[in-house]
Amino acid sequence: MQRFHRALLVAVAALMLAACTGQPEGRPAERQPEGPRKLVVYSGRSESLVGPLFEQFTQATGISVEARYGDTAELAATILEEGQNSPADLFFAQDAGALGALGAAALLAPLPEATLNAVEARFRSSRGDWVGVSGRARVVVYNTERLDESDLPASITGFVAPEWKGRMGWAPTNGSFQAFVTAMRMQLGEDAARRWLEGMLANETRVYEKNAAIVQAVAAGEIDVGFVNHYYLYQLQREAGNTLKAANYYPRDGDVGALINIAGAGILKTAANAAHAQTFLDYLLSSDGQRYFAEQTFEYPLAAGVSADPRLKPLAEIETPALDLNQLSDLQGTLKLLQEVGAL
Repeated sequence: MQRFHRALLVAVAALMLAACTGQPEGRPAERQPEGPRKLVVYSGRSESLVGPLFEQFTQATGISVEARYGDTAELAATILEEGQNSPADLFFAQDAGALGALGAAALLAPLPEATLNAVEARFRSSRGDWVGVSGRARVVVYNTERLDESDLPASITGFVAPEWKGRMGWAPTNGSFQAFVTAMRMQLGEDAARRWLEGMLANETRVYEKNAAIVQAVAAGEIDVGFVNHYYLYQLQREAGNTLKAANYYPRDGDVGALINIAGAGILKTAANAAHAQTFLDYLLSSDGQRYFAEQTFEYPLAAGVSADPRLKPLAEIETPALDLNQLSDLQGTLKLLQEVGAL
């Protein structure tokens, strides 16, 4: 995993330098469409989450999807390394930060106004080169047998207190966690983010590879709290028949711990199948695509006309930080910080 993080740091720096010195952009003349009705997607979203959605899209449009699945940060690093030669048509990312990194490297194509305007301004790129398709809230999942919501601190920073030692879980290699740390850096400053990470490490926060494993550990009483995205609890509750002894808590007062991030997508400038990629984006933002996120993955639909699952706290009621998702593009700085403190 670390080699991918290092690759991302190197690739971002190199491409940013190239952009500043006038490296040619756009689709190479020799790239031609490989055939009709095909789309190559690099997906930072897992196959279990979006594989059925890809099949649904193919059934509706006749366009086949060739998906390459992987960690969002790793795939962003791969696209940066591939540059003009990337076979990807579209990058489907787990968070805004990875999309922002590719946009900053001038690798994403501008999107039509109609596509961008399908969602609120806060859920799309200010450069117009990526758009959010579903919303994902950061939460603290807690064991309901051991804790009440009133036992939890108002701010995510309160978990560095000594009484939480050995009782928490996180997933530092997860793209959503890394985007959250980037948000913390932007909102509280580099030094405050470093102190929080060091405090969490001093509190012996247990490391998990996946968000779902954290929720399962909380429900089983292995740990008392974990830092995850909101929808994992509902997915696991569906599998367990709503018997999990766990609930989601949203930090209050605009705390960065209640960040609303997006899963989103951008079309590569070098896409050989750009028209099909645009059709895919339009499908994700259609009522069929938005209902998939609401009903199958328990995420927040971002396009108008589709409601979230009624068990979810309404987006309007979450006291989310006043933070522009376009500011989350400094992924390489976050990876560097996580490595320096020993979290990666």
